Amino acid sequence: MPQVPAQKGPVEERPAGRGRPVGVLGQILGHDDEDDDRPLPEFPPLPADPRWRIDHLPMTTALGIAVTLFAASAAFLIAGPAAGLGVAARVFVVVVGFTVSTLAIAWADAIRPALVMPVGITVYVIKYALIGLILLGAGLNGWAAARPMAWGIAFGAVAMTGVQVWWITRQARRQLPSLP
Repeated sequence: MPQVPAQKGPVEERPAGRGRPVGVLGQILGHDDEDDDRPLPEFPPLPADPRWRIDHLPMTTALGIAVTLFAASAAFLIAGPAAGLGVAARVFVVVVGFTVSTLAIAWADAIRPALVMPVGITVYVIKYALIGLILLGAGLNGWAAARPMAWGIAFGAVAMTGVQVWWITRQARRQLPSLP
């Protein structure tokens, strides 16, 4: 059996958690080393009222529910009750998904702006995984409204994106000086 040579010289003991790189996640969560003396970047101050993060939510959610009712009515008249229910369910899921995404991103921005990207990506991954699983389950069960559900997702995503673009341009026109 080979022998391991003894260590020569004193052994340095490091305090727990010190002396090793923190990594990106540690930096995002604020677990930098205590002796980090790098200057922080200058950021513009946030508005005093935190409601600006979700100021658009009542309008976009109301319009999303109106789009849900419109899509359900159109699908019901074109293809029957199963299609109407499928489209309504999927458009409504998209509206709820947009609302949850907005709330999660606003929460992350209020807590620590560096969390916006990881929280946003996590919410989108979970949301799209659930949408995929629901569509897969509906398709495998042979439900007659599986195809209208897929169209409902597409219609809801386009409609909600359009509503948010409309809101942003409306806000930008309010805050920009008028052109001559």
